[in-house]
This record gives sequence, C-alpha cells and structure tokens, in this order.
Amino acid sequence: MTKIVLKQGEERKRLVTRMFNAIAARYDVLNHILSAGLDILWRKKAIKMLNIEPHQLVLDVACGTGDFSLEIFSQKKCRVIGVDIAREMLRIGRDKIITNKLTDKIHLVLADGELQPFPAEIFDAAVISFGIRNMGNIPRALAEMHRVIKKNGQVILLEFSLPSSIFFRKPYLLYFNYALPFIGRLISRDKGAYNYLPASVADFPAIQDFRSQIMKAGFSHVDHKKLLNGVAVIYSAWKK
Repeated sequence: MTKIVLKQGEERKRLVTRMFNAIAARYDVLNHILSAGLDILWRKKAIKMLNIEPHQLVLDVACGTGDFSLEIFSQKKCRVIGVDIAREMLRIGRDKIITNKLTDKIHLVLADGELQPFPAEIFDAAVISFGIRNMGNIPRALAEMHRVIKKNGQVILLEFSLPSSIFFRKPYLLYFNYALPFIGRLISRDKGAYNYLPASVADFPAIQDFRSQIMKAGFSHVDHKKLLNGVAVIYSAWKK
C-alpha cells in the first residue's frame, strides 16, 4: 500500500477536493461495495437520532453526492441545505435531487465546511456524514457548525473509527489497509483516493478525544453510539 502523508489546513483541503472530484462518478458504487451496503444502514440510523420537525431547516456539511440529504428528507420531511467543496460530487447530488423532484426541499451549495456562507443561528440542526475527518481544520469546522445552528439545535456526526475489540480489529485492519485500497483503485482508477481513506481514519482522534473536541466547540450533552464494534460511530450533541 502506498503510504499517504496526511497534510492539514489548506493543503489537505486541496487534496480532498481534487480526490473527490476525480472519483465522484464511482463514489456511490464504491461506498456500497466496500462497506457491503452498511453505509446506507448507518446513515439511516444516524438520521433516526436527529430530532427535527418537518418545517425546520437542516445543514448537511460535506454533503457529497447528496445521499445523507436525501435520507434526511426521506425520514424527517424537512428542508435541507447541503454544502461541499467538490464540484463534481455536487453535480451528481443535484441530478439525484432533480430525479427525485425535490428541488424545492433540498439545495446543494459549493462551499467550504470551515467557512460557511451563512449567517449565525439560521439552521435548526447540522449533520455531517464521513466528512469531518476530511477537514483541514476540524475544530474550525465544528465551530462553524456551532455558529450556524440555533440555540438548542442538535448536531449529528457520523464518522469512521477503529474497532474496539482487539479480536475484530486485526482482521478488519487487514481488509481496511490492504484489500479496500486495492479494490478502490481497481474500480475508481485513482491511485491515491482509497489509500487516503485508511490513513485518514487512523489519523482521526479516538472517540473520547473527539467527544472532547465537540465539547470545546461549545456543544453539550455529547453522546455517541458505536456501529459494528466501533467501525463507525454516531456522535450527537446540542448547542447550549
């Protein structure tokens, strides 16, 4: 496996933008194949934890091809604005929204998750699915989510982690570090994208450390739910 040296700040954002624009056309198919469809189930579980009413407005950060935004509307019937820095991912997401005739309910915007183009306290909740680890500055992205949601608003963050069981972790890491990048390269034709995935997960803070970061951003009542022994984690928190 080619070693990926992860950068931070603007350099990381440039890498992420280039990478996701390059793999956008095959992104959804690869997600479903590499997770055996679990990514769909995990998104559904995350949105079930979202406390929102149909008349309210949700911000979907790093919305990508729009699957999380569509799931939010499917379950909650509320309005959604999604933001992402990868133009090609958004193009695919907008096509899905048009196909589902939801252009009056879901809007996707080209924007940086660390510098939201919205005034303070206009969203009733904010979510992010497998995108917080891709930020160049995670504390800044969390602070922006805190800024744009209203008081007593909820934030839901779905992100990869490492399995807590040592017996499960070893075979999982073999798949994650070797088989997954190989399959990803074969289908996406991008040599770096699916080496980046395990490297970015290994680089991401442990559960308790990330909970602390969420609290430092100003959120309270931070909770988390492990999925598949900790392969993914749903974090939930509230703006004081």
